[in-house]
Amino acid sequence: MLSRFSPFLMSSSEADIRADVTLNSRLVLARSENMVVSYAPFENLEPRAKVVIVGITPGEQQARNGLIELRRQLLAGSDLPTALAKAKVFASFSGAMRVNLVAMLDHIGLHRWVGVDSISELWEGRSELVHFTSALRYPVFVGGKNYSGQPSITKTPILLDLLRTCLLEEALALVGAIWIPLGTVATGAVEWVVRQGILKPQNVLVGLPHPSGASA
Repeated sequence: MLSRFSPFLMSSSEADIRADVTLNSRLVLARSENMVVSYAPFENLEPRAKVVIVGITPGEQQARNGLIELRRQLLAGSDLPTALAKAKVFASFSGAMRVNLVAMLDHIGLHRWVGVDSISELWEGRSELVHFTSALRYPVFVGGKNYSGQPSITKTPILLDLLRTCLLEEALALVGAIWIPLGTVATGAVEWVVRQGILKPQNVLVGLPHPSGASA
């Protein structure tokens, strides 16, 4: 996937990338009516992860942060796997929601189970312990806004295809990890994977809200 988009990233300025992540035709993976699936560098998989943290889909801010960091890494001479890995950690749950997420996961004691002083360390040198992902791996925008759960993932072909390919692929590689979906939309997606017989119910921690400020 990166080979398809790296020429655009290498030839663009940060300002170009910031300008229009949601509708930039050079980043579009798929369209359906008023829905756009856009590329952002979230395909790296951490095979040693003890825990998988699952959001809904990378939002505009996370997509922009990931693309810009990927560009920086490539321009600095990083190889493709390293650039993808660093860009994903840098961008995953970035912004104000990361503060909320760390506080929430520390509150339930996940840091002690993982073996760190705070979950914040997963972004600060211990990224091998975690796989960050989303129900929909790549950013999805509806009417130019971040997808938040409607229309239904499993009832929308373009979204169900992402679920079947991306999230299913990750689950097959990380069946032994503990999966933590954030909010009802991510929980529904992970429970769908459980129903496919890939993940065991006892390996999924349900009930946590999404850390976004928009979450009631």
